[in-house]
Amino acid sequence: MTHNLSQNNPLMAQFIAELRNINLQADRMRFRRNLERIGEIAACEIARHLPVKTVDITTPLGTATAQVLAEQPILGTILRAGLPLHQGLLNYFDSADNAFVSAYRKHHKNGKFTILLEYLSCPDLNDRILILADPMLATGASILVTLEELLRQGTPKSIHLVAAIACTDGIRKIQQNFPDINIWCGDIDDELTAKGYIVPGLGDAGDLAFGEKMQN
Repeated sequence: MTHNLSQNNPLMAQFIAELRNINLQADRMRFRRNLERIGEIAACEIARHLPVKTVDITTPLGTATAQVLAEQPILGTILRAGLPLHQGLLNYFDSADNAFVSAYRKHHKNGKFTILLEYLSCPDLNDRILILADPMLATGASILVTLEELLRQGTPKSIHLVAAIACTDGIRKIQQNFPDINIWCGDIDDELTAKGYIVPGLGDAGDLAFGEKMQN
């Protein structure tokens, strides 16, 4: 199932609008903070769909009953662009285990690219809830490679994917390969360029958050 969180949440729509705004993108701190806020909103929305348990809490005046998370998820992200979004999730799932993956586009002279994965740090995923964060879900290629590698570490009981902006083509590709996945998007765009970038999108999230890199 795919959720467009801008449709019913004006705060999410505001943060997405600021991410897209070329006149604001020079402020890297603001850009990173907005990605973090998007992760926080996504955490609240995802939490509504996670298992809970009943606990009794002793207060200074008595006992209160509360419904809390039955377990903490595993939070995964793709380095480097996913770090602020991951931090937003971690702010709320603050006892979560974490997974980190280095996956990036290797561009070729013919204009095409392949996905290279060079690093993985991950706990046992068996029977756990996995939440994977990547700011831009464009072609879906990076997410597919990442998920395939992560699933070698175990079989989660559920998978949630969080993206600031997703493209309909990428969403379709992910759902074809992982039909039970839950996709949480700040917003959804319909167009991809020939080089696989989302239009209107926002540009390169990693460069805007952390500075331009040398092209591979």
